[in-house]
Amino acid sequence: MGEAKAYAGSCHCGKVRYRAKLDLSKELVTCNCSMCKRMGSILAFAPASDFTLESGEDALTDYQFNKKAIHHLFCSTCGIRSFARGKMPDGKPMCAVNVRCLEGVDPNSLKTIQYDGASK
Repeated sequence: MGEAKAYAGSCHCGKVRYRAKLDLSKELVTCNCSMCKRMGSILAFAPASDFTLESGEDALTDYQFNKKAIHHLFCSTCGIRSFARGKMPDGKPMCAVNVRCLEGVDPNSLKTIQYDGASK
């Protein structure tokens, strides 16, 4: 396995900006739930302590569905969902970062696994 590094990320218009410490050498997640299959997100997960929202809290709109366990946040200006907030299976707070929104990262070079969110 690799080592976690700090990455900068943002929405399209730049109002929402953040830094996240992530290990992108791990298998990242694609999901077939009703939202993710439409969004095309590739997700990397970080403890909330490894995520810093640098700007744009006031620009975020929260969307929840199904079990309402994850806060799917998107920029109210450009509509991009660059990260979400929720809890890990052990109950600890985490952030799910859309790797496609990270600066300097080629998503085609990353390993992914499919999560069957449609059946959950």
